[in-house]
Amino acid sequence: MNANMLGTVSHFLQTSRLALWLDSLPAQLIQAAAENPHGRQAEWRAILDALPEISASSVDFNSNTMRIGVENDTDVAVRERLMGSLKSLIPWRKGPYKLFGIPIDTEWRSDWKWERVFPYLSPLDGRLVLDVGCGSGYHMWRMYGSGAEAVIGIDPTLLFLAQFQLIKHYAGEQLPVWMLPLKSENLPDFHQKGFDTVFSMGVLYHRRDPLGHLQELRRALRAGGELVLETLVVAGDEHTALMPHDRYAKMRNVWFIPSVPMLELWLKRLGFAHIRVVDVTTTTVEEQRCTPWSKGESLADFLDPADSSSTVEGYPAPVRATVLANAPG
Repeated sequence: MNANMLGTVSHFLQTSRLALWLDSLPAQLIQAAAENPHGRQAEWRAILDALPEISASSVDFNSNTMRIGVENDTDVAVRERLMGSLKSLIPWRKGPYKLFGIPIDTEWRSDWKWERVFPYLSPLDGRLVLDVGCGSGYHMWRMYGSGAEAVIGIDPTLLFLAQFQLIKHYAGEQLPVWMLPLKSENLPDFHQKGFDTVFSMGVLYHRRDPLGHLQELRRALRAGGELVLETLVVAGDEHTALMPHDRYAKMRNVWFIPSVPMLELWLKRLGFAHIRVVDVTTTTVEEQRCTPWSKGESLADFLDPADSSSTVEGYPAPVRATVLANAPG
């Protein structure tokens, strides 16, 4: 991340109840940069440094397509330069976005997930929000548009960081929305004085120790704060979880997919209260699909072509549950 962004998030943390993170954050960022380099970092940095300067006449965080500016804010030549920069950061996974009339039709219709969860959230007005596994930041902008005082996202994927930085460059560098290239293991224990709301959407099944991840999220919350957990689930009782032999839906890094009752039991055992399942939805090929802004395969390629209720490996096709719970206290 660039020095200016680090400076603004550090200033915010210093003046908030999250200030203790500054004891470890600078060293964490240095360590993450050393341990997680990418061969295209210099290319991405050059793209960001060469972005055409365009002032957005308006920004809309609350529509399904997160919009920055309109077509008339610039001319055709500048818009073509911007299009080239955006395409250099393909694949775009989470969205959609529209920048100065250029639609970014991302692989995921992330707005569908937001519409499913938003009606059940405690109001985000004035809240400090953490988004774990934030991707390019689409949901962070929706959280900010819904009234959050500040939103911090963490995700170690450096391409997603570059995409976020491009979006923020035009949305407003001064806005209290930041992304840090870290993992949930890097979160400190805020001793019940952490974030008001913590989101973890699409992360739990990638963790070898799912209960450890839930503990990390609990430690990041203030007393009584709200956890928003979205994850793959399978049918079954509180004793049921799927552990793939190798891949699940062609993903290598899937470890445990619990049933909803088992997920509720995990949260209960870890001390969460007021646990409620607010949505269970089968992922469709309309929600996750190949577009010109993504590349490679997508959900249609991960399902058995003869039976869409199964993955190509023979496991149940993806179903996702959203569970809300509160930290104790």
